[in-house]
Amino acid sequence: MAQQENIRREWLEKDYYKELGVKKSDDAKTIKSAYRKLARELHPDANPDNKKAEDRFKAVSEAYDVVGDEKQRKAYDEARELYGSGGGIPGFGGGGFGGGRGGRGGGGRGQSYSSADFGDMFGGGAPGSDQGGFSDLFGGLFNRGGGGGGRQQRRGSDIESEVTLSFRDALHGVTLPLRLASDGTCQVCFGTGARPGTSPKVCPTCQGTGAHVRNQGGFAFSEPCESCQGRGVVIEDPCPSCHGSGHTTNTRTINSRIPAGVKDGQRIRLKGKGSPGSNGGPNGDLYIVVNVTKDQVFGRDGNNVTLSLPVAFDEAALGANVKVPTPDGSTVTLKLPPGTANGKTFRVKGKGAQPSGKTPGDLLATVAIQVPSELTEAAQKAVEDLRAARGEVDPRSELMKNAGGA
Repeated sequence: MAQQENIRREWLEKDYYKELGVKKSDDAKTIKSAYRKLARELHPDANPDNKKAEDRFKAVSEAYDVVGDEKQRKAYDEARELYGSGGGIPGFGGGGFGGGRGGRGGGGRGQSYSSADFGDMFGGGAPGSDQGGFSDLFGGLFNRGGGGGGRQQRRGSDIESEVTLSFRDALHGVTLPLRLASDGTCQVCFGTGARPGTSPKVCPTCQGTGAHVRNQGGFAFSEPCESCQGRGVVIEDPCPSCHGSGHTTNTRTINSRIPAGVKDGQRIRLKGKGSPGSNGGPNGDLYIVVNVTKDQVFGRDGNNVTLSLPVAFDEAALGANVKVPTPDGSTVTLKLPPGTANGKTFRVKGKGAQPSGKTPGDLLATVAIQVPSELTEAAQKAVEDLRAARGEVDPRSELMKNAGGA
């Protein structure tokens, strides 16, 4: 019977030969050739943004980690022969209690086992010990444990990148190519961390779980294994390219859609676009910090777009129809009533920012009456006539009254 530390929960559930497309009777060279062929076809760099290919790549790598190693393969074959290739458990007959291969001290008839019997069968330790055994095995079968191949899964790290957008691209949204340098899978060892032709070994300290259970004061604490740093494996002959990490710095380009209505300084999260996880763990996320350049014409107030609208004195005094530009490149006509005051704001509905799922903002045009620095002779006479027509009316009389002046 294989040693306890070489037994994986997944071994009872997964057919690694089938995963690699080989037969159990095939030699090591055939298995290695099949793995390399699949690894090249399924590698994430050859299948960007293909989740199905990524999952298959992880499954193939996990399979080769076991059957590509002579000792691991032998333990795997023994475990599946003993327990049944369909995931059967000793004494359960591949599904129900009793029958099957029988149990200790019995033939084919159903048996009643004590917890001590089960612990002995699976090499379990005493209660409170940090050994695996029966409880660990069942924990994996009923999704209580985690980590592909018995190794601790780790989520990939997050990446942050910055983009600079024009004011109008920020309003309407844009798709940009982003060139990212991030931690990726080593292309020499395909993420195993071991020199090509070799495989990582199961950590003898944690039996491949990646964790160590420490008992203190009646409580059990799980800590990363010090021997393997939580990886569940030790690498005797590290990959010369990644030095055993299984990762390297990769440069890649992704097309990222910046949604309409983003603001200066906004942080956008792209789930799963960060660094790849290890041992089947999920990818990290990509965070994009948006910098928006100032526009010569338009400003921003929430989802509203602002505009300072130059208006001549006569247009404000007598009223006029004036054209106003909008952020989408079109124009609208505003009707100014006679006597329009400086600083009055007109609202053009729906011509502001239009974030997805939210009410579009408006265009706010604020009147700025223009006073000419120089006047023609005719303009000079017209202004003088206006002053004479105004008479003795003092525009500051109300101001002085409120201020308590004479």
